Amino acid sequence: MCDIAVQTSSQDDTDTFETRLVQALNQSGLMLLISIGHRTDLLSALAGTPPLTSQALAERTDLNERYVREWLGGMVAGNVIETDPETATYWLPDERAELLTDTGPVNLAVYAQFIALLGSVEDDVVRCFREGGGVPYSRYPRFHEVMASDSGQTVLPALFDQILPLAPGLTERLDKGIRVLDCACGRGKALMAMAERFPASRFVGYDLSAEAIDWARRQTADAGLTNLTFEVRDLSDFDVTAEPDAFDLVTTFDGIHDQARPRNLLKGIHRTLTAEGTYLVQDIHGSSHHHLDSGHPLGAMLYAVSVSHCMTVSLAQGGDGLGTMWGRERALAYLEEAGFRDIQVHQLEHDIMNDYYVCRP
Repeated sequence: MCDIAVQTSSQDDTDTFETRLVQALNQSGLMLLISIGHRTDLLSALAGTPPLTSQALAERTDLNERYVREWLGGMVAGNVIETDPETATYWLPDERAELLTDTGPVNLAVYAQFIALLGSVEDDVVRCFREGGGVPYSRYPRFHEVMASDSGQTVLPALFDQILPLAPGLTERLDKGIRVLDCACGRGKALMAMAERFPASRFVGYDLSAEAIDWARRQTADAGLTNLTFEVRDLSDFDVTAEPDAFDLVTTFDGIHDQARPRNLLKGIHRTLTAEGTYLVQDIHGSSHHHLDSGHPLGAMLYAVSVSHCMTVSLAQGGDGLGTMWGRERALAYLEEAGFRDIQVHQLEHDIMNDYYVCRP
């Protein structure tokens, strides 16, 4: 009797897991379709409009009707878009459009782009599993574009009302005028926002990517921001090349874990801060222990990002390969090792993906 019960339980577990995998496969297909809909503006074209035929939608977006029709079929199968078979029309309900376009507070279609982006380097990553090494930044032509869209939803909307106030008195100091550095700044959208908001302060951004820095420089010039400069810079030796006591505020937004030498960068940040300075860190929320990440709502996705980007680009530079999910415990240990003694950790209600650290020398 006991053996029968064990066998039944085992079969139930297998069936449940099989169902999970089939659902995950189906949802992965839906994410690809959502990414395409985002990039082609199909989703935004459907938001807030009356039902349209595939031909009308194709004309509205200047896209090929056959592709539009097949995409609509997938989105109907995924229970995202609704259809009326009698009129052959399609529409995106308003409550769904709020989550998939810029009509709402967050556009989740932005994150769907990661699936295709990471999948495009699967052959390179598989080679690294067999041979070691890593996949270089040059293999990710759209990564900074997608990350800028990501930070545009997590960092920028909360920057002035929630993130900067985590450090008491910081906003007031920025108003009066201080020196600010953003390391691994990417396209520099956070710096641009701060430079515009706090004209008395001076801002500098460093990043390894020439493409990202060129984009940031063009945008800065177009905006007429004279208190902001950008520099292409490899920060792997920042522990010895950082100018001492040069900045009153240093920030990194999702910028430590994919560095070649994260410890060196953190030591350099400590070195370049003034005695009364502040280091403000946004980085991925997680644990440094695999078993504690099993319940993370985005754990599997973030490990996939790590394997297919953050860890491997570090290893491609001969770096440490710290990885996306380095975790709060390791982050605290690295910050203390770098010399920081006053470290506060925060989470924000709108952001389930990140921790925010306020550190002082």
